Amino acid sequence: MQPVTDQDLENEEDALKNKYLTFAIGPEIYGIEIRYVTEIVGVQAITEIPELPEYIKGIINLRGKIIPVMDVRLRFRKPFKSYNDRTCIVVVDIRDVSVGLIVDRVDEVISIPQDQIVSPPEMSSSSNRYIQGIGKVGNEVKLLLHCDELIHHQEAETLAELAQV
Repeated sequence: MQPVTDQDLENEEDALKNKYLTFAIGPEIYGIEIRYVTEIVGVQAITEIPELPEYIKGIINLRGKIIPVMDVRLRFRKPFKSYNDRTCIVVVDIRDVSVGLIVDRVDEVISIPQDQIVSPPEMSSSSNRYIQGIGKVGNEVKLLLHCDELIHHQEAETLAELAQV
């Protein structure tokens, strides 16, 4: 086996550039940069932890690794929807913490060229802080998430502590 070079790493980064995993929360389609995604799993038993924000559903044991899980629907202040066979957990690495994002369904991995991404409209509320851009794909739009905003610094520390359980 040959050693991994800086060129290999650059080529891998280029291959991931402008690629997004898309998923649905209700009727909206969101995208997350594929470089953050480590895997996608079905919903499984979630152990609740007291005194966490409502959108942090608890922790799961994924092949021996403890992963905190967040219901993205609740994070975006949408009503709770019962999980079904389409509900997935997208495991991402954010701020050096593995977190499971519970989404209604996963769609596909797509490429969105940089020139097809526009900034979200300026709004006075903080609700737009999760949206990094709006990707135009044919006649559709995809709301591209700003991963680092999904979890605040203090929450990242709490989630990291949960992962050490």
